[in-house]
Amino acid sequence: MIAKILVTHEIPDKGILMLQEKYDIEYRKTVGVISKTELIGMLKDKNIVLSLLSDTFDEEVFRNCPDLKMVSNYAVGFNNIDLKAATRYGVYVTNTPKTLDETTVDFTFALMLAVARRVVESDKFLRSGKFTGWGAMEFLGGEVNRSTLGIIGLGNIGKSLGRRAHYGFNMKVLYMDKFVREDTLDFPAQSVNMETLLKESDFISLHVPLTDETKHLIGEKELNMMKSTAYLINTSRGPVVHEAALYKVLKENKIAGAGLDVYEFEPAFHKGLEELDNIVMCPHIASASLNTRQNMSIKAAQNIIDFVEGRIPEGLVNREVLK
Repeated sequence: MIAKILVTHEIPDKGILMLQEKYDIEYRKTVGVISKTELIGMLKDKNIVLSLLSDTFDEEVFRNCPDLKMVSNYAVGFNNIDLKAATRYGVYVTNTPKTLDETTVDFTFALMLAVARRVVESDKFLRSGKFTGWGAMEFLGGEVNRSTLGIIGLGNIGKSLGRRAHYGFNMKVLYMDKFVREDTLDFPAQSVNMETLLKESDFISLHVPLTDETKHLIGEKELNMMKSTAYLINTSRGPVVHEAALYKVLKENKIAGAGLDVYEFEPAFHKGLEELDNIVMCPHIASASLNTRQNMSIKAAQNIIDFVEGRIPEGLVNREVLK
């Protein structure tokens, strides 16, 4: 096939160079979120698009872009794409599997340590000129070492997090994932139900995809079951947490704190969160290491090359399209 490729946003150069060696591509380097109308306009006469997770592909997009045959998503998650609609229109959808697992685990620990040890709060304190000398009661926080970590979703990232938690921080690991048996793991961990995990964990880390079942998985009921000394960490997808409920429990100090990298209405977040000291908020950067983002660009490009050359892309997520 003649590849007519659109790249919607700027990405690291290795994947771009791979595509430019073989094909003529339209490289937009768009800044910010692209509206549906803009996206449809960009896709006119294009049969392949390399997109970001901020680009939304729904029934309307596929219906209005009849030439589109492939969406190569520069992400592991693909909740920005209606897979059923893509399959109905014969569009291949791919992601970048196994490229950001370890980097996301790095960042999950960064959030855990930052919020528990009050790193951001104390940094602001120092910069504002309030530090007048060491004090025994200044910025007392939570302990990560030998605490209990509850992991919700034990996929590749969850497993890596549990492994490092046990062997690196001597943490007791609890998890909730009905598809993973304890005897298949290479580190000690206990499978528990949601109530037990919420009530016994010092840190709760979310690693589930966004689906109808996981939207608002953590709401007011679940947050109120957590220890008053516990912390919630979310590097998965924002809508997994009911953000208004989280704001309420944080403001009322019903839990010790939270670390967020994703938001329910991203890039917006619940008004007031930014005023709280017991939350660390980052702009969706868990995978933002140079090496990882380059590897994601390589994987996204290779998915396209495999598709054009008649091979099944490694990252194909809607395998029903092959039938």
